[in-house]
Amino acid sequence: MKMAPSQKKKKNLLYLGRDYPKGADYFKRRLNNIFLKNKDVKNPEKIKELTVQGEFVMKELEALYFFRKYKAMKQRCYSDTNKN
Repeated sequence: MKMAPSQKKKKNLLYLGRDYPKGADYFKRRLNNIFLKNKDVKNPEKIKELTVQGEFVMKELEALYFFRKYKAMKQRCYSDTNKN
């Protein structure tokens, strides 16, 4: 059985939200509220707009995680040189 595109997007967002700074439960609640709020949308233009917004959120979360990873790596690498 195939998943609807919105279900795939929700699943991907839930996966990305597991490391959210305010916690996975907070992210999951917010995500569920957003999907429930927009469950009755039938207008194709509005659906496309919401899909683009979901993709933007996914990219922002990925950027947040990459930045956090870079920041931790930079701190580990340069913290030894500053101790002299």
